[in-house]
Amino acid sequence: MVLITLQYVPIDFKAAFLSLKEEEIALPYYQWTFFGHVYSSIFVLIIGMFQLSKSFRNQFTYIHRLFGKVYIGLILLIAAPSGFVIGYHANGHLSSQLSFMILAVLWFYFTYKSFIQAKNKNWIKHRNFMWRSYALTLSAISLRLFKWIIVSTIELGPMDTYQIVSWTGWLVNLIIVESYILYLSKD
Repeated sequence: MVLITLQYVPIDFKAAFLSLKEEEIALPYYQWTFFGHVYSSIFVLIIGMFQLSKSFRNQFTYIHRLFGKVYIGLILLIAAPSGFVIGYHANGHLSSQLSFMILAVLWFYFTYKSFIQAKNKNWIKHRNFMWRSYALTLSAISLRLFKWIIVSTIELGPMDTYQIVSWTGWLVNLIIVESYILYLSKD
């Protein structure tokens, strides 16, 4: 993901994915939201890895709290809202647009609920909502993985592939996390 992000450093309106978005990139608000999303999301991905580590959390409580505030702030203020706007302009027609907009809303919601549960010192609920949030954060990686699997195994057109991965990229992650939370709740 870092290498994908680096394609956009320095800001290049014709790099990679943006070469397919000439109409959208002409919109000033799209430029801001796209680059805000890309640049904030890479930090969220990296920070999230540390946040989920129990040993890191126990050994570096202050840093866990600091990283948590950065993670939550970046998602609530930049990454999720910009993801919603980018989702509105997604390739793949209405199906992909709905998928990415729902993803952005759920990402915001789970992250916000995690913050509220931490404020209320309800650590189990905080953890569960944070897992959901990070599962959606990881959709950037899952989408690319599922795209690679589909392109390698099935002959589908690019738009059909994109419509499928726009949903599987986050739904599979969420199903896995919900199953794990359900499993833990039975103990």
